[in-house]
Parts: sequence; structure tokens; C-alpha cells
Amino acid sequence: MTSSISRAAIVAEARDWIGTPYRHQASLKGIGCDCLGLVRGVWRNCVGAEPETPPPYAPDWAEARGEEALAAVACRHLVAVKPDAFDAGDVLLFRWRDGCVAKHAAIATDDGTMIHAHDGAVVSEVALAPWWRRRLAFAFRFPERVEDDC
Repeated sequence: MTSSISRAAIVAEARDWIGTPYRHQASLKGIGCDCLGLVRGVWRNCVGAEPETPPPYAPDWAEARGEEALAAVACRHLVAVKPDAFDAGDVLLFRWRDGCVAKHAAIATDDGTMIHAHDGAVVSEVALAPWWRRRLAFAFRFPERVEDDC
């Protein structure tokens, strides 16, 4: 396991997943992943072994349970930051609508773009347009080993 990791390394690893097809519950670069699988894969390649294995989950898992399960897992293994204070390499969690739990994850590449896996598409780097910013619910940094690129 690496003793330190830079934000640039996290972003570079996330960019290496661009073009990976969307596959529900998968986490294999170039083969398939969903939004959680992207974050898991970046963790494995930048931090090391995953701290826990997610249980099987249906596409509507968040609605069915009605609890912030994704945010709870992120709180156990990542460092929470204010959603308006995220930086490159941070994990972003989104709600599809007000009143719903957060169920979509992405990795910020700078203050205006992110990389994510979305159903029906390939992993892509997209603008953090106003639509996304309105839905941003949580932001997290990778563990303390993350270093700024100063």
C-alpha cells in the first residue's frame, strides 16, 4: 500500500477508467463498472485493498431502504468535507431529487468537472453543470494519506 497519494494520482486513475462501459455492480476497468464500482476501483488502484465489500444491491436500493447507506459507508472510510469545499480527487455524492437519499457517486477532477459512470453510458468526464451542483449532497476526501499537489 502506498504511504501517500496525491490528488493528481486519484484524478489520473479516474481518467484511466474513461470509456469503461456501465455495468451494474461491476468494478473492472475497461470491462464494466457502475458509479460505486468506479470509486471502488480508484480506491484499489490508489489506496489499496477495499476496506469492505458492498453487498449485492438492486438499481433501486436507495429508494427501497430510504436511508443514506452510501453516505454512511463513505463516512466510515473517507473524510467528509463540505459539499461546496470539494477539490480535485474528492468523491461526490448526489441525490436525484430533493427528499431522496444520495445514490450516485463521482470523482471531482477540478472545481468544474467530474468523472462518473452512468446507466446507459460509458465512464465519462463531464461538466459539473448547475443541474449536478443542485443535487450535490455530500463530498469526501480519500484517507489522510492524500496530499495536495503544492
